[in-house]
Amino acid sequence: MKIRVFLVDDQVLVRTGFTMVVDSQPDMEVVGQAGNGAEALERLSVVGADVVLMDVRMPRMDGVEATRRLRTRGEAAPRVIVLTTFDLDEYAFTALKAGAAGFLLKDAPPDDLLSAIRAVHSGDSVVAPSTTRRLLERFAPHLPDREERPDERVTGLTEREREVLLEVARGLSNAEIGARLHLAEATVKTHVGRILAKLGLRDRVQLVVFAYENGLVRAGR
Repeated sequence: MKIRVFLVDDQVLVRTGFTMVVDSQPDMEVVGQAGNGAEALERLSVVGADVVLMDVRMPRMDGVEATRRLRTRGEAAPRVIVLTTFDLDEYAFTALKAGAAGFLLKDAPPDDLLSAIRAVHSGDSVVAPSTTRRLLERFAPHLPDREERPDERVTGLTEREREVLLEVARGLSNAEIGARLHLAEATVKTHVGRILAKLGLRDRVQLVVFAYENGLVRAGR
């Protein structure tokens, strides 16, 4: 079955461009569009979608609030990739915290956009060092400093799990983490799954946010 993609952006030309890119692929199709978050929530109540490309800054209801409300729909909710014009956008960080599965610049190459859609649809998250990591490092100094008293869930992690968490937060893939820690990629995947379960988090994006909020990683490290 094709990946059903829903577009949310207040600019018609942007939606038209994304539609051309997505519909050119044999494994995906655009199933609907909306010009703001409120309209998107209404249409997504009746239109089935797997992945939503969500602009961050829109009138009436922005992408952050729309993403937050979508995620309250549970497992049936589509996964969201937030889009922004600016590389360092505080709205995008807030959207990631709200439950978005990834962050992408609007001027990203078409291949990057398509790869992100496929990755998110398969259950992964788009946490590329060139985008999300730079965004998080930009705002890490402004997050609460809880290095001395981190979330109590951190104490439940093994030393190896903490090492893996730190590498995830730095934007490394499972293969890269395996190479750095001398582990098989499958072993890293298992560790990531256990970390998610212990921390009660949903995906790698939330792991990155958690690590920065708890002072486990600092900007520039």
